[in-house]
Amino acid sequence: MSASSTDTSAHDEAHTGPVKTPRQLLWTSLFAFVVPIFVIIGLVYAVTRGQGTGTSDDSELAVARRIQKVGAVTLVDANRPLKTGEEVFKAVCSGCHATGAAGAPKFEDKAAWAPRIAQGYEALLNSALKGKGAMAPQGGGAFTDVEVGRAVVYMANAAGAKFAEPAAPAASAAEGEKK
Repeated sequence: MSASSTDTSAHDEAHTGPVKTPRQLLWTSLFAFVVPIFVIIGLVYAVTRGQGTGTSDDSELAVARRIQKVGAVTLVDANRPLKTGEEVFKAVCSGCHATGAAGAPKFEDKAAWAPRIAQGYEALLNSALKGKGAMAPQGGGAFTDVEVGRAVVYMANAAGAKFAEPAAPAASAAEGEKK
C-alpha cells in the first residue's frame, strides 16, 4: 500500500498548476475570457464614437463627403455676352451685400465702402476673386473674372467710387492690336 500512496502523491505533484482552488479557477476564467471581451467592446466604442448614428441619411451624407470631387470643371459658352455688373450683383453679391450679412459692406453704404475704395480697384477685385472673410472666391458664382470685376465696379461706384468698368477680353485685345 505504501507503494500505491507514493504513486498517488508523485502523480499529484507532477500535475499541479498555478490554480489550486475553485476560487482561483473562477478568477482565472474571469480575467482570461470576460475582461478581454469588455476591453474589445471598449475599443470598438472608442473607434466608432462620433461617426454618426448609422441612420440612412447620415451614412449617405458621410459617403457623399468621402467621395466628393476634389475639383470641378465648369463649361461656359465663350461666345455668350458678358454679364453686366448689376446682373452679377443681383445673381451672387446681393445675397450678402444687400443686407450686410457676414460683415459684408452694404450696397450704397458710403461709410462702409470708403476704406475699401481707398485701397483701389485692384485690391477690391483681388478680394472678390480670391475670397475674403466669409466671402467665397469669385463671390461663389460661376462668372468670368471680367464679370466679377464689373460687379466690383458696380458696387463701388454705387458707394461713390469712380472706377471704369473693365472691358471685355476681346475688346481689350483688339485695342492692343490697334496701338
